[in-house]
Amino acid sequence: MAPEHDPRANGAPHPLDVQPELVERMLVSFLREELQSAGFSRAVVGLSGGIDSAVVAALCARAFGPDQTLCVLMPYRTSNPDSEAHARLCADALGVETRKVDISAMADGYLDQESVDAPMRRGNVMARARMIVLYDLSVEWRGLVIGTSNKTEMLLGYSTQWGDSAHAINPLGDLYKHQVVQLARHLDVPREIVDKPPSADLFEGQTDEDELGFTYDAADRLLFAMVDRRLSEEELEAAGFAPELIAKVARRVVQNQYKRLPPPIAKLSRRTIGHDFRYLRDWRR
Repeated sequence: MAPEHDPRANGAPHPLDVQPELVERMLVSFLREELQSAGFSRAVVGLSGGIDSAVVAALCARAFGPDQTLCVLMPYRTSNPDSEAHARLCADALGVETRKVDISAMADGYLDQESVDAPMRRGNVMARARMIVLYDLSVEWRGLVIGTSNKTEMLLGYSTQWGDSAHAINPLGDLYKHQVVQLARHLDVPREIVDKPPSADLFEGQTDEDELGFTYDAADRLLFAMVDRRLSEEELEAAGFAPELIAKVARRVVQNQYKRLPPPIAKLSRRTIGHDFRYLRDWRR
């Protein structure tokens, strides 16, 4: 069966289907355990109006309670008004605490000074400005910043280093986009959010899939076969994946490995952080 064919058309399950009830329980437990081990009980989430952050907000509301979850809306002056409207729709449905911080002035202070016009550079600046806001409010709120990047985005490097990829802990990093959508439906995320085309909302009409050059469904199926099943290039082609897609996706995975790793430290001493000095996350004296 070629990967372009959707088996659900014949009633067959999607190869990436998960048990959303089980995933919810596991992720709620993960969030509670990780925050408690770090000495926290409150969460801070950047709520964009997209499906990933909506799912994370819903999980945090279940794990810590709506009154212990701060969702921050951070529009830029050119942001689609629907993004804020959908973020508020999600927040209202969950009953979580919200804060709106317009990042236009802080982002434009740099963008205008350096005459930055390139869309990717502008998007990176906005993403990092938003993370400044989240980490500052996390001090006021006394909570941890919860990540919203899914496995598909992380493998493809479709994120800004130290921007939207920054977090204290991440509940979605081992879920492909298809699985996030499944979980979103289970968690009753508003349909307006679930059904709209994924977009970083960097400019009018922008969509993730247009920028990537392939659909999330195609990427999910290929990445699952390539990463989880460890199929070779020959096996992937035999399974029906186009050589051009294999090459494009594999190149992104390899090129963006640096985004998925802590920065390397040159080893000079007997015990070097990351080399010989390693302890569990919750290690204490």
